[in-house]
Amino acid sequence: MSFVTRRALSTLIPPKVASPSGIGAAQDAVRMQRVVSFYEKLPRGAAPDVKPSGLLGRYQARYFGKNPSAMPFVHLIAGLVAIGYAQNYYFHLRHHKNNPH
Repeated sequence: MSFVTRRALSTLIPPKVASPSGIGAAQDAVRMQRVVSFYEKLPRGAAPDVKPSGLLGRYQARYFGKNPSAMPFVHLIAGLVAIGYAQNYYFHLRHHKNNPH
């Protein structure tokens, strides 16, 4: 039998996870006890909700979280109006402050 055929057949046959010689060995029992004790210490149930931190995290939690709202659109429009007015003032209105035409 060629190597390729043996390799193909070995993937179909499951490995010997619990062989009779491996069950009675004390070192395997100790190792399994460590694995079991590790998994016993893990928390059960759903993970607690993570409290958002930072300015962007709190903003996303407030407006995009469980109860999404349209306030980000209002904030965007207000920000664009403020930026537009600031640009209009800088490039045009400040020249008319003391010298009306």
